[in-house]
Amino acid sequence: MQLRAAYHLVAFIALFGFESSLANAATSKQQCAPAVNAQKEVVGVTTKIFVAARADDLPALVAITTPDFYAYDGGKRFTAQTLMELIKKLHAAGKHYEWNVTDPEVHIACNFAWVTYVNQGSIEDAAGHQDMTWLESVILEYANGQWRARFFHSTRVPSPQ
Repeated sequence: MQLRAAYHLVAFIALFGFESSLANAATSKQQCAPAVNAQKEVVGVTTKIFVAARADDLPALVAITTPDFYAYDGGKRFTAQTLMELIKKLHAAGKHYEWNVTDPEVHIACNFAWVTYVNQGSIEDAAGHQDMTWLESVILEYANGQWRARFFHSTRVPSPQ
C-alpha cells in the first residue's frame, strides 16, 4: 500500500510540474511581429539570402538565418555553412548565378512567416547563358525585432523539351 501511495504522489508531482510548465509557456508568449511592414521585411530577408550567396558572404547569410537554419537544394540538405561552401565552389568553377524573388506570396502567423515564389534567374558559365526557373519557399521566424530564415527549399523547374 505504501508503494502505491508513493507512486500516486510521484505521479501527482510530475503532473503538477507539467501543468505548471504549460501555464508558464502560455503566459510568456512570443511577441508577434509588427504587421505594418512584415510582408516587405520577409521578402527583404529572402532577397538578402541571394545577395549573400552572390557575394560568397557567409557572415551576411548567418546574420539573416537562425542558428538551426537548413536548406534543401538539389536533393541534399545544407546548413548555412555547407550551402555557402557549395556556392563558393561553383563560383570558383566559373558559374555565375542570377536569382530573383518573383511573384512572392507571403503568409504571416504571429512570429512565423512563409513565402513561396518563382525564382526566375539564370546560370552563366563558359558554355554560355541559360535562363532558369526554380520554385522556392522560405520559412522565417521573428525574434528580437528581426525576421530570420529558418528553412529554405528550392526545386529547379525542368527546361521545356
